[in-house]
Amino acid sequence: MTDLLHRVYREHRARMLAALIRVLGDFELAEDALQDACAAALTTWGSAAPDDPMAWLLTTARNSAIDRLRRARVGREKLAQLGERPEAVDMGTERLVAVGDERLSLIFTCCHPALAEDARVALTLQAVAGLTAGQIAQMFLVGESTLAQRLVRAKRKIRDAGISLRVPADHLLPERLSGVLAVVYLIFTQGYTTAEEDPRREAIRLGKLIAALMPDEPEALGLVALMLLHDSRSAARFGPDGDVVLLEDQDRSRWDGVEIVEAVGVLDRALALGRPGPYQLQAAIAALHTRPETDWAAISALYGQLLMVSPSPVVALNHAVAVAMATTPDEGLALIDRITGLDRYHLWHAARADLLRRLGRKNEAAQAYRRAHELAASAADRRFLAGRLRDLD
Repeated sequence: MTDLLHRVYREHRARMLAALIRVLGDFELAEDALQDACAAALTTWGSAAPDDPMAWLLTTARNSAIDRLRRARVGREKLAQLGERPEAVDMGTERLVAVGDERLSLIFTCCHPALAEDARVALTLQAVAGLTAGQIAQMFLVGESTLAQRLVRAKRKIRDAGISLRVPADHLLPERLSGVLAVVYLIFTQGYTTAEEDPRREAIRLGKLIAALMPDEPEALGLVALMLLHDSRSAARFGPDGDVVLLEDQDRSRWDGVEIVEAVGVLDRALALGRPGPYQLQAAIAALHTRPETDWAAISALYGQLLMVSPSPVVALNHAVAVAMATTPDEGLALIDRITGLDRYHLWHAARADLLRRLGRKNEAAQAYRRAHELAASAADRRFLAGRLRDLD
């Protein structure tokens, strides 16, 4: 029976939590009520499971929430407020189960722009992905108590600000979806840059969930394709000593061919919708890198398109590097030197250093490599850059 409860909780937690938050309007109360229901299931299911375990848990959680409100000092006021809300008039099981399908609403609530970015990431991982505060804290290298306080503040802000558990209206959807996808990609990037598998896996799972719930949104599909393509190279990105291995030097036999095939299929579905966006363009660039011969002219052109739809200094840097590979180091260096705002970004200095090295300007290259080494945050990047400096000597 414990196995059944674990399976139902793991598979339907987000649906049940969405149902309870939608009805109760209180993140913490919904979580506590669901935990009460699970505890009750452990002691009352006995040898025979209910016909509909999820409905049983929702009914029990509903009753627990009502009992908690009645016992609390503000219980009467809260119960009165629930009676005034249209979605809370019917707290029957059928209503709860129907609302529980709105996992997408839960994702948008966790990623609401009123919350700080770090809170959005943590809340999404806990509420939607089901990770514990301890797991999230370890993932992002912060103390568990700090992370727990961050989660509590976010949940109370949702309650106190009256943030509704709804998918935004059509005219707000593009901007809000962009924010949701950005949170998912931030989670993935955390795992990708630190070579940790758990954040990457969770981000890909969340991305696939969003894409499945919003199948006509090409950028959701584009993000899934992009993450799969990056993830496919994870095993080859670092050497046996943890040193960085550049894309052109990676052992392609260690790339995950199954992920690449899946990613290309997802990207094709996204592009077929005819609304290209930043994630689709980045995925298309990543897909070109998987081909036996790198088409730098095509990659340069795609970066040019990306620079038009999503201009940023980092995109401009990537475009400049692609131009250098497609044409000459001089042309790429000229573009890099026009970019502003990246003086403290180690990859800007590293890219300049590489082009200066290829042009034979060793003293200038060494100076740029040293600056990149000073700014690099990871030990692997610093080792790589130190090796480049030694090679110049």
